[in-house]
Amino acid sequence: MIIDAYGCGVWFPHPYARHGGTSMIVSVVVVGAGLIGASVGLAARAQGLSVTLLDEDPAAVAEAVARGAGRPAAPQEPTVDLAVLAVPPNAVPAVLRTAQQHRLARVYTDVASVKASVVAGARAAGCDLTSFVPGHPMAGGERSGPTAARADLFAGRSWAICPTQAPPAAVDLVCHLVRLCGATPVLRSPEEHDRAVAAVSHTPHLVAGALAAALARLPAADLCLAGPGLRDTTRIAAGDPHLWTQILAHNATEVAAVATAVAEDLRRAAEALAANPPDLATVNGLLGAGQAGRAALEVAAEHGSRRGSRGLPARR
Repeated sequence: MIIDAYGCGVWFPHPYARHGGTSMIVSVVVVGAGLIGASVGLAARAQGLSVTLLDEDPAAVAEAVARGAGRPAAPQEPTVDLAVLAVPPNAVPAVLRTAQQHRLARVYTDVASVKASVVAGARAAGCDLTSFVPGHPMAGGERSGPTAARADLFAGRSWAICPTQAPPAAVDLVCHLVRLCGATPVLRSPEEHDRAVAAVSHTPHLVAGALAAALARLPAADLCLAGPGLRDTTRIAAGDPHLWTQILAHNATEVAAVATAVAEDLRRAAEALAANPPDLATVNGLLGAGQAGRAALEVAAEHGSRRGSRGLPARR
């Protein structure tokens, strides 16, 4: 493992790839042919990998196959190199256990947006955690299903890797697929991951939902005045409420802490504006802090883009 200047732990690709040899990944099975799963299939196929697809919805598999994300899995498939479980958080433990019982793959990873509860659930279900490398691509969209899938969905994005008991060879295998998809693997513990995404993903979705809910109470004549800024701010609120309720429930404690802090900032700003005269210093302080936070986000994004385009930084 290496640590970059931003404190991001990153694994090298598989040793074979590192030394100029042939990648150990030849075959992948994707369980769940939705937006993420079908996009993994498209990206893997673009890199020459063999991809098979499984989903409880035959129509989703058919659509993903039609888009070139892979082929339908046959009843008796040989064990593949890597299984990507692209299913909701609640389903991961049971799907992982079934996949391992059928020896679907040598190594397994998932794409769920929460990690600690998924790992705990997998452990409770009796899964083999030595072959399970939890993961979370920081990519997605407000549209769902295989019709929204893209081969470049993960290009330039971070992809959290959160192993607990898996050996380095298994982690390297998953990281190699991540890089083939165009993303940068970032090592975190499950708990570190959940704390971070509560701030950078989960609470922002909750806040966008609250703001968009206020828009639903406005007359259409007022909504006609909305500009692109409001659309940008509320874009993620178009996501599936059922899925996001599940995600928030799995990371409830961490999200509640961040949401409480955001609500307190808004409460103080509202009180400052309601004062007579308005307390503009308080409002200006919040807006200034917001400007600084946005600038920090841009710097981090640029850093990630450079790292992704050049490959992993040098070993320390």
